[in-house]
Amino acid sequence: MRVRTIRASEICALDSDVRTGGGTDVTKPLQAVLDIAKEEGGVHLIMDGAALVTHLDVWSNTTIECLTPDCGFYQADGSDTSILTNRPASKKGIVARNITLLGGTYNQNCAHQAHHRPFDPGRDFFEDNPSNPSFSGRRYVFGLDFYGVENLTLRGLTVRDFRTYAVMVGCFRNVTIEDVWLDLPGRMQAQNQDGFHFAGPGRYLTVRNVGGRVGDDFMNIGPDEEDLVSSITDVLVDGVFHDDADQSIRLLSRGTGRLDRVTIRNVIGTYRSFGFYINSWFPDKTCGQFGDILFENIDLRQTEPNYDYRPPMLFSVGGEIRSLIIKNVRHIDPADNRALLEIGLPFYATTPATIDDYVFPGIEPHVDYLEVDGLTLLQKGHEADGAEWISNYGTVDTFVLRNVSAVRTTPGEPDGVLLANHKRASVGTLWLDGVLCRGLAGVVTGEEKITHLLQSRVELPYGEADRTKKE
Repeated sequence: MRVRTIRASEICALDSDVRTGGGTDVTKPLQAVLDIAKEEGGVHLIMDGAALVTHLDVWSNTTIECLTPDCGFYQADGSDTSILTNRPASKKGIVARNITLLGGTYNQNCAHQAHHRPFDPGRDFFEDNPSNPSFSGRRYVFGLDFYGVENLTLRGLTVRDFRTYAVMVGCFRNVTIEDVWLDLPGRMQAQNQDGFHFAGPGRYLTVRNVGGRVGDDFMNIGPDEEDLVSSITDVLVDGVFHDDADQSIRLLSRGTGRLDRVTIRNVIGTYRSFGFYINSWFPDKTCGQFGDILFENIDLRQTEPNYDYRPPMLFSVGGEIRSLIIKNVRHIDPADNRALLEIGLPFYATTPATIDDYVFPGIEPHVDYLEVDGLTLLQKGHEADGAEWISNYGTVDTFVLRNVSAVRTTPGEPDGVLLANHKRASVGTLWLDGVLCRGLAGVVTGEEKITHLLQSRVELPYGEADRTKKE
């Protein structure tokens, strides 16, 4: 196989600007270069300037390298499609391999693209999400999208002013995304300007050192969100920096597909409404299948919420979950009394009128094993008064709360509770190990919902002697 290397400036005018656009549309000469990979086996396109384009297709064994962040692509007004995608594409199997984007800026010019358009069989391989009536028959305008790819690498680039999702990857194997920044000066309210979306089937996903601003989810890993059956396994997300994200990371399984062997660590920055969903999202006869999920080292500070259809929260846990471990969460000087962890709710049943008496359409959420190891909560103002830091409405077989420090130094009467078990809650075994609560009104409420309560190294809010242990 031959891989040809071509500098863009040698075949077309690079008279655009990755921030402001303008210049000559050079889609045709650049596409001709990229088609070399289809005809001869491989191509390495070096972008040594900025190009105005409508849309580009890339084939197997393609590398696009931008020499500086001021090199890259600006999408022409009214293109109403992704800046770049792979060809061929598939939601069911691997059809393309070895695609690499290195450096540069990909600016979608979001103010001048449609949010979505009708599905067009002449230029679209498939509808966006035919299993969901709200998506069926239409095509969202993503920034970069890849379907049916093995060995996909995105490294050191910036995706700017994306119209909907910045990067969409579906049906994949071995994907690496590193040092990618999402730049969104043109953020719009509730316009699906998400960051990274991943749909199954997929295996081996690595995301490292990514960050920036989004207008909805920063990341969504939804194995069967589109087809109800696909799975995603073997995922590492390490190093996420939020610049006022609407939502952090959503893990959504809705049918019989499974999300398993997932590690998400080192998530820091600011967010507005919602942190992490582990949930089905869609009401159905199933409620999502999750295997082993680990979160570690979380330090997110809340800003003013931008959604009002439900209360804000940090973690919302639903679905059928085999094991969920959350380690080392810091919650310093909370700006409101949002729950750090709510258990057993679908996202749409969150008001007092619907929570306790909500009837699930099928299987109810069930967590086999839930562990919170390392939670530091420091409150010194009245902004978070009335908080239930952990609100349980679901079934948890084994719940471990370990190495928890909840210190409230607000003047006045004690306030707030660490764990509140509500009407529909059920806990098989709750183990409190190394729990310090100062200034709270209670550690656990709804103890009648717990079959076995074990305590070790627990300091109660008022300093009373340890209560009698139940086993």
